[in-house]
Amino acid sequence: MGWASELLVAVSWLCVVGCARGIGANWGTQASHPLPPSTVVQMLKDNGIQKAKLFDADDRVLSALVNSGIQVMVGIPNDMLASLASDHKAAERWVAKNVSDYVHDGVDIRFVAVGNEPFLETYNGSFLQTTYPALQNIQAALDAAGLSNRVRATVPLNADVYESVTGKPSDGDFRSNIHDLMLSIVTFLSDNGAPFTANIYPFISLYEDPNFPVDYAFFDGYSSPIVDGAITYTNVFDANHDTLVAALQRNGFGNVSIIVGEIGWPTDGNMNANQQLAQRFNKGFMSHVSSGNGTPLRPGPIDAYLFSLVDEDEKSIQPGNFERHWGVFAYDGSPKYELDLRSTTAEAAAAAATNSSSLVGAKNIKYLERKWCVLKPSVSLDDAEIAPSVSYACENADCSSLGYKTTCSDLDAQGNISYAFNSYYQKNDQDNRACGFSGLATVTEEDPSTSTCKFDIMIDAEAAESWKARTLTQLNLLWCIVLPVIVTFV
Repeated sequence: MGWASELLVAVSWLCVVGCARGIGANWGTQASHPLPPSTVVQMLKDNGIQKAKLFDADDRVLSALVNSGIQVMVGIPNDMLASLASDHKAAERWVAKNVSDYVHDGVDIRFVAVGNEPFLETYNGSFLQTTYPALQNIQAALDAAGLSNRVRATVPLNADVYESVTGKPSDGDFRSNIHDLMLSIVTFLSDNGAPFTANIYPFISLYEDPNFPVDYAFFDGYSSPIVDGAITYTNVFDANHDTLVAALQRNGFGNVSIIVGEIGWPTDGNMNANQQLAQRFNKGFMSHVSSGNGTPLRPGPIDAYLFSLVDEDEKSIQPGNFERHWGVFAYDGSPKYELDLRSTTAEAAAAAATNSSSLVGAKNIKYLERKWCVLKPSVSLDDAEIAPSVSYACENADCSSLGYKTTCSDLDAQGNISYAFNSYYQKNDQDNRACGFSGLATVTEEDPSTSTCKFDIMIDAEAAESWKARTLTQLNLLWCIVLPVIVTFV
């Protein structure tokens, strides 16, 4: 670009980054009984969260953000990349419908997230040919719509797109099999004043490697830090982040800004996923953000979005059962633990002075009736119908809290069965037909929860009706489908 074009990009980017620094939140909607969007917006405000990252362009969500003062990153799912890559008119239509109209109505959209971790190695290259063209077409459509001075297109990428062969951050570079593609994308981001968005998950490092040092995942010290020249790394976040910084510097893009698109810690579904470790991690990360110190290779404010705001009981558990438990709030908007989300020292001090440093939960939540579906006490555990019934319930509801060292690992065999039955019953809005299971189950008004395992009652959400219409049609198939047993009873 010539100097005039470079100046235009710099000036326009200053307009874009005149936005809320510090912590934002990922707002996912893969829930059977989602909180009303207006309730979630109020939760964001009550907790001082000024930025929200979305995974699609849901009209109900975006409409709730009108004139909210919350800055928005709106998302494009991976399955749309091919059509947007091949047809610039399709990109223009998408921008007109999902960006321009809402900006005109008062939604403060700052970024468009083109895809979500499209280069994950587990995708086997499915999106390698479509992500970059889709990014180009979306940014061109934003420019054509007159939004170039306020909205930028970026691609949220998993941290596996960069690596260090020595393990030292200073040796960071982009993954060898996508190196040229990454340089094309980074060049485009740089030319358009857009940020590099990376999702960094210390929990996944611990989950995937049984020998990973636990304390290195947190921010309160590690006895065997990584020494990289004159720099000492005592936590994996700084090391991972600076591996990206080094990769950018190595390829001539040291000035490209970085957004941490996702970072967090789950509270269930794995032996290392619990409320104590999640609180430890998120408190440490918030202190890190509030300090304003940044990382050794990128001093200054950290721009990040916590993953995630609220639990989602319909997320895929293919990566692990913990996928449904990333929220700092439970499915009903109740706080899981003490945490201050104010991202500056001044904000935190002000909150402490007013005793308002705790998470603020959802207000005026309506629940279904106080009743649960459980295994009849008279039923023998040897009954041949139990295994297929539990398997069906778990396949069509959520049993991710059952398992080794999870919140419900203290349940006996009868408790495991009852938990599965109740999950299915609640997900079907307590419809009596959903507590049949060939006569094995019964409805009770006595709470079967234990000190560590909560048998949930779903919220009474408008969205539940559409889900019920879709799922109750499966009831007639219940006893003619036998699925593999997925819960082991003890």
